[in-house]
Amino acid sequence: MSATNVVGWIGVGKMGAPMAGHLLKGGIDVTVFDARPENSAAMEERGARTAESIEAVGCACNVIFTSIPDDPALASVVTTLAPAMRENAILIDTSTVSPKASSEAAGVLADHGIRYLRAPVSGSTTIAAAANLTILASGDESAWKEVEPLVTLFSSERLYLGPADEARFMKLVLNTLVGASASVLGEAILLGEHGGLDRAQMMDVILKSAVSSPLLGYKRETVVVDASEPAFRLDQMVKDFSLILAAAKSEHIDMDVSALVLKQYEAAAQDGMEGRDFFALVDWIRDHAPRTG
Repeated sequence: MSATNVVGWIGVGKMGAPMAGHLLKGGIDVTVFDARPENSAAMEERGARTAESIEAVGCACNVIFTSIPDDPALASVVTTLAPAMRENAILIDTSTVSPKASSEAAGVLADHGIRYLRAPVSGSTTIAAAANLTILASGDESAWKEVEPLVTLFSSERLYLGPADEARFMKLVLNTLVGASASVLGEAILLGEHGGLDRAQMMDVILKSAVSSPLLGYKRETVVVDASEPAFRLDQMVKDFSLILAAAKSEHIDMDVSALVLKQYEAAAQDGMEGRDFFALVDWIRDHAPRTG
């Protein structure tokens, strides 16, 4: 694995921290860096080493994970990290970013002889804490075979999808379905409420029907009682649907339904719901649905 037997982790926020934490629990020596020093300090308390810079992680580790917020952050980290990494080292990015940004990162890393894996995760912070994430992997297959034992420590399912950015597209496919689910459920719940049903009744019936899913099961309490701690914020779904539509545009396809869903999320965020769980869209639809007659 690593010549130093130390794994690097850049970005130990809400998703990165539990994943890196599972490596620590598995006996892996982990060196972390985060732009917020308090995040690194919290990981140090759990047994991680801390680095003073991104470059220091690159010098110390031959296997490095990243968990970062967006396309510009990926570009910045890769540009800084690549010159510091050893040739034939492995970078595994677990973030949700665009295929375009990922492809550009691949070019930079290839120029420095670094093997690159795209490994976006499917699952919330709660699922990450339980080590039940699904990992969608693509990129250098030999690198994947080397690091899969590490990934096993924070995931329950791992799917290798191909040699390039297939995992990036698969993550957007999943997020399209996840994000649209809140919109469709919102309209369905609205209809039922006007027919005299309450939310608990409807969710219980839905979860016993053919349209039940793990997602709807996870979100039952959010829909019924508006759980206060968001597993995935509404403003994050705005970001993800923007990525979905940008990817569709780059592939010269129209996604009309997804465009409407994005408009709903954007409007809900503008109305002050940006920090709530994305399934708060159900409430926004109730409050803003057009009335006829």
